Amino acid sequence: MPHNGYRLRDVQRMLGVSRSVVEKLVAAGFVSPDGERRDWRFTFQDIVLLRTAQALRAAGVSSSKIVRALDHLRKSWGHQGALTGVRIAAVGDRVAVRDDASRQWDAETGQLLLDFDGLPATSNIASLQAPLANRMREAASELFHRAQALEDEDIDAAESAYREALARAPDYTDASLNLGGILVDTERYDDAIAVYRDALRHRPTDPVLHFNIGVGLEDSGRLREALQSYDLCIKYASDFADAHFNAARIYEELGEARKAIRHFNAYRKSQNGA
Repeated sequence: MPHNGYRLRDVQRMLGVSRSVVEKLVAAGFVSPDGERRDWRFTFQDIVLLRTAQALRAAGVSSSKIVRALDHLRKSWGHQGALTGVRIAAVGDRVAVRDDASRQWDAETGQLLLDFDGLPATSNIASLQAPLANRMREAASELFHRAQALEDEDIDAAESAYREALARAPDYTDASLNLGGILVDTERYDDAIAVYRDALRHRPTDPVLHFNIGVGLEDSGRLREALQSYDLCIKYASDFADAHFNAARIYEELGEARKAIRHFNAYRKSQNGA
């Protein structure tokens, strides 16, 4: 998004939304751009709402119905904090909404609908979950970069910032890797492994996560478990040179020469790009 928001002409160019629809939505208080009327600036969430209006207009719903329906949704669901979970669709000339409990309503009147009265919903369906997810991701990204800058100055503050980033975006793998690195460096191996394994819930085939779990296990003396993680890393990335090298060292230490040689050979091939 532009640093200071979207101008009206940007919105019209991106979405094809008419000025009159935008002005009515603003007048209804459903979108509240910053700035004076001649220099409105719209946020990402405004864009999603306007995209919804565009889809409903394309489905033949009048501007006045869109404004009334969205304003009713804002008042009915927004105060409960659940507006981001609804899905909006056009059914004939009406606006229908489905909430998280799969209940279906006429968005303008609040009347409960049964299977959208048997009518198929238009394909122009919009979810309001995206703005919330985007805001959380943006906040997580800011915290991540703050944590990176803090690592050389205040490792405790960096750790806290990485944890805050993951609280907002649990699937932020880079934050998990960096946080785990701090924990390994401070010899909190079990904590590091827990962070990596939590990240695996979102990216179960990520070889880097499996490799780092192996490092944590190896550093804490659990060599056999470390080998299992290195094997998983190699399963998802057969040319992961460091995993082969670490596995070779462990097998050599355990006296299993044949397996050590196999991994050393794989390591050399990976290094040579063979």
